[in-house]
Amino acid sequence: MRYVALIDCNNFYVSCQVVFNPRLAGKAVVVLSNNDSCVISRSSQAKALGVKMGVPLYQIRELVKQHDIQVLSSNYPLYADMSNRVMSILGRYSPIQEIYSIDECFVDLTGMSDIKMTAEAMRSRVQLETGIPVCVGVGPTKTLSKLANFVAKRHPRSNGVFNISDLTQKQQDSVFSNILIEEVWGIGRKLNASLVTQGISTVAELRDANIAGIRTRYGLVLERIVRELRGEDCIEIEEVAPAKQQIITSRSFGQVIESVEDIQDALAHFVSNAAFKLRQQESVASVLQVFIMTDRFRDDRPQYCPSITIPLISPSASSTELQQWAVRGLQDIFREGFQYKRAGVILSGILPAAFYQGDLFVNKEHAKPGLMRVMDDINARYGRGTLKLSQDGCRMAWAMRQENKSPAYTTDWDQLPVCR
Repeated sequence: MRYVALIDCNNFYVSCQVVFNPRLAGKAVVVLSNNDSCVISRSSQAKALGVKMGVPLYQIRELVKQHDIQVLSSNYPLYADMSNRVMSILGRYSPIQEIYSIDECFVDLTGMSDIKMTAEAMRSRVQLETGIPVCVGVGPTKTLSKLANFVAKRHPRSNGVFNISDLTQKQQDSVFSNILIEEVWGIGRKLNASLVTQGISTVAELRDANIAGIRTRYGLVLERIVRELRGEDCIEIEEVAPAKQQIITSRSFGQVIESVEDIQDALAHFVSNAAFKLRQQESVASVLQVFIMTDRFRDDRPQYCPSITIPLISPSASSTELQQWAVRGLQDIFREGFQYKRAGVILSGILPAAFYQGDLFVNKEHAKPGLMRVMDDINARYGRGTLKLSQDGCRMAWAMRQENKSPAYTTDWDQLPVCR
């Protein structure tokens, strides 16, 4: 029998903060999104106070003040580093691992002599070595392991580990009858509403639905989910993440921007990040899109949200070349007299760097692949941003607001925790 484990970090962003600031333990804590706008992570205590995921901070100001909720800005370098540590530990338990997101991964435990003991060992080892609490759900399919993880988080007697395969058929029926379909992996808001109108509101009802009817009405994707709920293995573990077919890098500014130079500075930084991701997956892009936006939530200000799509003469992953095209695109769409709040770049038409249809009359030397390789190697050795292009974020007037950002405890020598 196959056993797939889904390991999910509990309240991950908040947990990362608590590891290095123990005074936050047991308190209501929230972490905010870019520019300190919306709640993206909550401690259990904050959830109990009614703080909803995604709620704007201004809407809960009174609640924050009334209950002394600790409010923190996002610290993405810290979260990425802690995620790498967690995933590295979990990778010791099986050669088959899929990192699904920054705070969760699938691990194939098929063939292990004691599944429960292995799952408990993973949980305790991550807690011991990183301080991050995790829950482990185990099932014969990825969908069922996700569901098992949901139970592990909410059932006190599970102690953070739940194997759905240990249940009898009668016990499974009882558990599935008490879980709404919105908790099933792959069931979004619109699909959930549609299924409810068809009389399918619980996991048990979805599992027992007519396969032919599901396929006819909703397609193959939902059919696979139903089959997985029945224990049929339909979704493989992806040990190697597939190359992205589109790379989007954008950000809301910490304050409104009116000068083209400041937006150009931001776009240069976004292009560098996108091009680096492109080189990481050994790809090149043949289409670049640039967009800028005013604040659509300000009805009292004139609105202008243009974009421009630039087909590249020759596909490239060079930061220098892509920046040049982005600047030209910006010059075409920028208009004075507007207060811009957001900008971004989109790379598409992505192809493998090893082979693509080139242009016979284009001199490839201008792309300088060797220069990019050297820059990436230096940054990998000495830290991201050690070497960068001159116009890459040199002004930073657009930098996002982070009024309550914690130190970079693990990625900056000057901000390492100090014992006194």
